[in-house]
Amino acid sequence: SHTYGSNSLHSSAKCFHGNAKLQMVFCKTKCNSAFAPLNVSYYEAISRCEQEVPEYFNFASDVLDKWSQIEKERKGPSNPALWWINGKGDEIKWSFEELGFLSQKVANMLSGPCSLERGDRVLVILPRIPEWWLLSVACMRTGVIIIPGTTQLTAQDICYRLLASKAKCIITTDVLAPVVDLVASKSQFLKTKVIVSESRRAEWLNFSDLLKTAPAIHNCVKTKSQDPMAIYFTSGATGSPKMVEHSYGSFGLGFFLLGSYWMNLTPSDILWNMSDTAWVKAAAGSVFGPWFQGSCVFIHAMPQFDARETLNTLCRYPVTTLCSTPTAYRMLVQHDLTRYAFKTLKHCLTAGEPLNPEVMAQWKSQTGLNIYEGYGQTETGMVCANTKGMKIKPGSLGKAAPPHDIQIIDENGSVLPAGKEGDIAIKVDAKWPFTFFTRYVDDPVKTASTIRGNFYITGDRGSMDEDGYIWFMGRSDDVIISSGYRIGPFEIESVLIEHPAVAESAVVSSPDPIRGEVVKAFVVLSPSFKSQDPKKLACELQDYVRKATAPYKYPRKIEFVQQLPKTITGKIRRNELRNKEWRKT
Repeated sequence: SHTYGSNSLHSSAKCFHGNAKLQMVFCKTKCNSAFAPLNVSYYEAISRCEQEVPEYFNFASDVLDKWSQIEKERKGPSNPALWWINGKGDEIKWSFEELGFLSQKVANMLSGPCSLERGDRVLVILPRIPEWWLLSVACMRTGVIIIPGTTQLTAQDICYRLLASKAKCIITTDVLAPVVDLVASKSQFLKTKVIVSESRRAEWLNFSDLLKTAPAIHNCVKTKSQDPMAIYFTSGATGSPKMVEHSYGSFGLGFFLLGSYWMNLTPSDILWNMSDTAWVKAAAGSVFGPWFQGSCVFIHAMPQFDARETLNTLCRYPVTTLCSTPTAYRMLVQHDLTRYAFKTLKHCLTAGEPLNPEVMAQWKSQTGLNIYEGYGQTETGMVCANTKGMKIKPGSLGKAAPPHDIQIIDENGSVLPAGKEGDIAIKVDAKWPFTFFTRYVDDPVKTASTIRGNFYITGDRGSMDEDGYIWFMGRSDDVIISSGYRIGPFEIESVLIEHPAVAESAVVSSPDPIRGEVVKAFVVLSPSFKSQDPKKLACELQDYVRKATAPYKYPRKIEFVQQLPKTITGKIRRNELRNKEWRKT
């Protein structure tokens, strides 16, 4: 499915370069618009709440089209806007001008053959292929609300999303088209199906065919900053997926500082963000964050994460900035990194779950590079980070990122002193932060439940030290209470991974008749330790944790497993392991 996208759009790109009529249409489209230079200081002032959020904003017309004009006048950027490879020889490089041209054609597809109007919802289930980026921009241009989905969704997942979202259109590849056809009839709202494929399918429109015949001129709709732009289904790590609605302001404007403050990007940088297209991290790190800065978005369309392929790609291509999950870094450090020469890599980022200090130390010792961790949620975007120039405290999430005021609070909404464990919360006062989601769709009770006094409750537990660094303890549901002691799973997992026998671990509560519950560790062993006596190894690991941290925290139960249950983003599903433990009683 990856190559279908590359072939259809590669030919479109060739068409654009080689067809004089198309070039004339393209120039006419772009030259008739009046452009002002991209005012970076203005957007920075908005992000820091020093300037009011504008009433109207659209990232496609206010940012991307401006970069296109700057590029056309040869004032920069020199790198492509999108640089896509699939590891099989296919490659696409689009300038901001070409991105604008093609996304306008796709916008006309949506409002034409797809019969989508402003405010309609489209479910887009695509892998990391260029069409996803075109559709993301085209939805902004038309006011259509995009709902990204991962290609790992099952028929039941797709049915749930179609019914919950009331999407009028679905766009996917020929891999998932048969799965969609199994459940499509159950949704009375679904009117149009579009397939991204070289082949045709009955009752489906073909993306490539539509692209060829779509008009090249499209007038971007005028959207208010508060208008809904996207809906994201949460990962479901702690329950049924919820629909998180974001606006043109929360996404388009809210991620400005992420690109400059955390990603440290400039127009000369090439960012490889490895996130799945279904998650907010893809929008933040592969659309809004880098393109606000005029940076190049680099994509390697690997179907699954491959550590060796990742390392080789970092050697072959001039990637300056890498953003990946802690799970990916844990897999990468299991290789001898000193054998790889990353000639241009200078900035490494991670988010999605806490990064173990041992993994950070191994990466630093072998590459000479720090890993800068960011913390946020689907609902909030990035609210806390380690940034360049800041002292990194391994195991910490860093400090609150502007304009957020993060505090640790108790059950009454009172701020706790340094070192005390409580709920990680963000001050909202009377004004809802413009960077936040607008609501959980069709669930006002759930939306209201996120507020406690003057704070938004993240659902995570942690503490803050005297320097303002945030220390993550775990999801509220994950915290273990044993004989009155509160134990965070992340701390125990971070100690376990320091032992050479442990490749990965997940720590949860397990019922105990005396202590109420005890710590249990599910451990994935490193290959060289798999043949060892499990009983002796379990005792060795228990002793190791007992010596490295408070004795009451050691795992009284250890179970060796082949793999850990994870969400599609790679987050460990501790709730699944915990529920399994408690069902035994």
